[in-house]
Amino acid sequence: MTKNRQVLLAHRPKGQPVAENFKLAESEIPTPGDGEMLLRTVYLSLDPYMRGRMNAEKSYAEPVPLGGVMEGGTVSVVEKSNGGKFDEGDILVGRCGWQDYAISDGTALAKVDPSAAPISTTLGVLGMPGMTAYSGLLRLGKPKEGETLVVAAASGAVGANVGQIAKIKGCRAVGVAGGPEKCAYVVNELGFDACIDHRAHDFEAQLAAACPNGIDIYFENVAGRVLEAVIPLFNFWARMPVCGLIAQYSMTDLPTGTNKLPALMRAVLTYRLHIEGFIVRDFADMQADFRRDMGQWVRDGQVKYKEHRVAGLENAPATLMGLLKGENFGKVVIEVSDDPTG
Repeated sequence: MTKNRQVLLAHRPKGQPVAENFKLAESEIPTPGDGEMLLRTVYLSLDPYMRGRMNAEKSYAEPVPLGGVMEGGTVSVVEKSNGGKFDEGDILVGRCGWQDYAISDGTALAKVDPSAAPISTTLGVLGMPGMTAYSGLLRLGKPKEGETLVVAAASGAVGANVGQIAKIKGCRAVGVAGGPEKCAYVVNELGFDACIDHRAHDFEAQLAAACPNGIDIYFENVAGRVLEAVIPLFNFWARMPVCGLIAQYSMTDLPTGTNKLPALMRAVLTYRLHIEGFIVRDFADMQADFRRDMGQWVRDGQVKYKEHRVAGLENAPATLMGLLKGENFGKVVIEVSDDPTG
């Protein structure tokens, strides 16, 4: 590779992102200065939160500037080290963004042990999505044996882990996913007790039937129709960790129809619900426990994972657009360059 390709934010989207919101640019491969390293991106993670970074509104993180490189987690290999923190050939996980190469002094990078698991898993089950599921469920969901958990986007990077951890903790796990293929995978491969297709005309009735004892934990990834169906099924003192709202990320106006907020607030009061939003870094103190537990569960086969891989940095924009519409099946990973581990 003789050039450094970068995917830039060309325009801020209005509603769902379109191809024109992105620009594929080329520049010379940068040269590391003293104490710096040249990193070659091997894998790029695509995640729903990226839609929010494309907006200019106030949020928990700064937006991507117009003309800036799209933000994202990466697995990289050190191509050159000019007295840098890591050695040539080291494999690192960090946030180098949507580009072939990056310069770093080693800040906010961590070395990856390629003998522990495939290096791409540091962007998924053993990385941010896995930690999101682990910390949000255990710290806020507080699962107890015999309780019922419902999680939407159950075949996705976070939801799949939430349900499997809930099963390990002795809960009944009910997933919600889009389409019979995903639902079959959630039950037959991941071991959920049930999975309901949110596209079904009688979705609400099917969800109620799958939760005969009500819902103790609803791990919120989606909002919209799923949340509306969950509200009447909440048990007293139910917990709702709010991780994502993918159904709302590209909304340009309030939805039409009946205002559901009064029903939610009535449930909060009547059932004494605990609803709390969180960002994964809120629970940084759980990182060591996560690495120990999730690493063991993956090795033992108690937690399984699925990757949705797409080759080529140039395909990242279309893949993100598809992800936001639920077209992915598993954790989305872009294969940017050759994996040095084979």
